[in-house]
Amino acid sequence: MGDAILIVDDVHEVLLEKLRLAKIAFDYQPALNKSQAASIIADYTGLIIRSKFQVDEDFIDKASRLRFIARAGAGMDNIDEAYAHRKSIQLIPANEGNRDAVGEHMIGMLLSLMNNLNRGHREISAGKWRREENRGYELKGRTVALIGYGHNGQAMARKLSGFEVQVIAYDKYKTGFSDPYVREVSMEEVVKQADILSFHIPLTRETTGMVDKEYLFHFRKPIFFLMGARGGIVDIPAVLHYLDERRILGAAFDVLPVEKFPMLGQQDWYNDLCSRDNVLLSPHVAGWTFESYYKLSAILADKIIATLQKD
Repeated sequence: MGDAILIVDDVHEVLLEKLRLAKIAFDYQPALNKSQAASIIADYTGLIIRSKFQVDEDFIDKASRLRFIARAGAGMDNIDEAYAHRKSIQLIPANEGNRDAVGEHMIGMLLSLMNNLNRGHREISAGKWRREENRGYELKGRTVALIGYGHNGQAMARKLSGFEVQVIAYDKYKTGFSDPYVREVSMEEVVKQADILSFHIPLTRETTGMVDKEYLFHFRKPIFFLMGARGGIVDIPAVLHYLDERRILGAAFDVLPVEKFPMLGQQDWYNDLCSRDNVLLSPHVAGWTFESYYKLSAILADKIIATLQKD
């Protein structure tokens, strides 16, 4: 068999069309499970995946001809990056494709939290008209702190620019990134100044469980907490603790450490989290709009074509 790409997840037709036009061979098999994909991956030089399964050492060892793994999404946390690099396999993400979607979604969640929109809707639906209890906060004049200033962090900063807020950002792996939308600061400045805390970092060994009681203890002001990155970054009981203490005024999660039922419903913290009026949840859809579905596939196709044309 010659060079060909195995596609094991649903992707937008634009990706397939771009590969056809570039005369790049592929097999589109989105119904495959992990064991089925593993049984044939040795025949392919490329793999395209979204989040269907973990591409771990065992899977990579079976992919003896694999030259690249492309992910139609942001981040590569379902791929053993270190092992792939050791095997000289190139990793190709499409982070640019859903950055606008994530920024809009998280700002929507923030505005809903600050203005009690979800609670107000439920109360009116239940026959309660409570104005004073649903008095909200204005975003204008507040300081929004971004943790991480990659594609998603930058998009979030741009979208916040019309709200007359101060946007600051800390990124452990970048310096000199201040621009018209953000001011680079130290973590010490983040904990002193933040009114809103928003995360835009990948899930790695270093960031797993990073946001715990100790991390949140240092914030000087009560904050609104936004988690639209990866659920494994945050310890949910720590957030619940500071919600109880009113040091977190409201929390929005598009991602959770455990996702999908029934496992989610079996977590010790699940009922507590869901019972709170100042918590807003969405099912990992911040980056999954009709527009981002197209953009993720289009951007990924262009990157794959560019990579193969260099070889």
